[in-house]
Amino acid sequence: MAGFEFEVYKQDGRARYGKVKTVHGEFETPIFMPVGTNANVKLMRPRDLEEAGARIILSNTFHLYLKPGMEIISLHGGLHNFMKWPHSILTDSGGFQIFSLPLFKVDDEGVAFKSPLDGSRVYMSPKISMEVQKILGSDIVMAFDQCIHPDASYEETEEAVERTFKWAKISRENISPPQALFGIVQGGVFEDLRKKSTEQITSIDFEGYAIGGLSVGEPRNVTLAMTKVVVDGLPEDKPRYFMGAGSPELILELVEMGVDMFDSVFPTRLARHGAALTWNGRINIRSARYKKDLSPLDENCSCYTCTTFTKSYLHHLFSRKETLGQILLTIHNITFMMKLMERLRESIKEGEFKEFKDKYINIFS
Repeated sequence: MAGFEFEVYKQDGRARYGKVKTVHGEFETPIFMPVGTNANVKLMRPRDLEEAGARIILSNTFHLYLKPGMEIISLHGGLHNFMKWPHSILTDSGGFQIFSLPLFKVDDEGVAFKSPLDGSRVYMSPKISMEVQKILGSDIVMAFDQCIHPDASYEETEEAVERTFKWAKISRENISPPQALFGIVQGGVFEDLRKKSTEQITSIDFEGYAIGGLSVGEPRNVTLAMTKVVVDGLPEDKPRYFMGAGSPELILELVEMGVDMFDSVFPTRLARHGAALTWNGRINIRSARYKKDLSPLDENCSCYTCTTFTKSYLHHLFSRKETLGQILLTIHNITFMMKLMERLRESIKEGEFKEFKDKYINIFS
C-alpha cells in the first residue's frame, strides 16, 4: 500500500531483521516503541527521544479522544504536529484501556463506559475508533478489539474473539492508505481460541498483525506458549507486533519466536521509581550503596545521563525527590532500550542471535 512497506532482510532461526517504511520515515525491526499515551513520553522531550534513537512511538486513541479531544488535535493538523514528533506514530485503538474501566454496556456494535476523567458516559465503536485515528493521522492504526481479563472464562473469551473479528472487519472498512491498519489476535489463555482468532484475523488483509491480551498477569510460560500458537499462524511477509512487552528478557524470548515490534511503559515507569536498566542488569539508584559512588550509571552507555553525572548525584536527586532524577533515568532507560534493540538487530544480521539472547537473558532474568 502507498505509504507503508515492510520487508524482512535476514533471518537467524525464527528471529527476523527487517525494515518498515511509513510516510514519516523508516525504522528497523525488531523495534521497541516508547509509549507516549497522552501525546508525550513521560519526562522526555521529542528531542530527547530522537537523541536516544527512537523513530516510532505509541500514543493512545482512548486517552486523546477524551482529552484534549479531536477538535484540539484537528486545529493542529494531526498528532504529529500537535506533539512536534516528525517520525512515525502508532496509535492503539483504546480497547485495552476501555475494558479495564467500569462498563455500562458491551454489545456487537460497541461499548459504553464511564469516563475516568469525570464519570460521564462515553461511547466507542470500531467505526468511531477509526474516525478518531484518522484525525490523529497516525502512521499505524490499531483495529478496535475486545481485550478481556486473563482469568475470564472460556465462554467469555470465545465471545470476545467473535466480537473482535466482527470489529476487525468494520475497522478494515474504515481505514485506507496512507495509514496502515494492524489487526489484533485475541483468545486469552486458550490455545484453540488463539488459533481460531489467528485464522479469523489473518483472513482479513491487514498491513500487520498484533498479538493482544497477553503479558497482562498470566504466567510467563503461558505468555510464551500462546504467542507461539499465534505466530505459527501469522504470514511471513507482514510485521508481527506483541502489544505490551517491555522487559529485555521477554523481548529476547519473543524475538526468538519471530516477533518484530514491541511497546511498553516498562522502561519509563522503572525510571520514575529509581530503577535503571544497564548492560550489567537492573540497579536501584536509591540504594545507599550509591551514596558515594562516583562512577557513571552505566560505563557502557553514551547517553547524556551516563556521560555527565555520577551515581552519587543521581542517588542524591532521588533521595531529595527531585524530578530531575526521574528525567535523567528516563533518558538513560529509553536510550538503553534503543541500543539493546540495535545490538539485537546486529546479532540477527551476523547470525549470532542465539549467543546474544543467552548472554543477556541471564543478565536480566
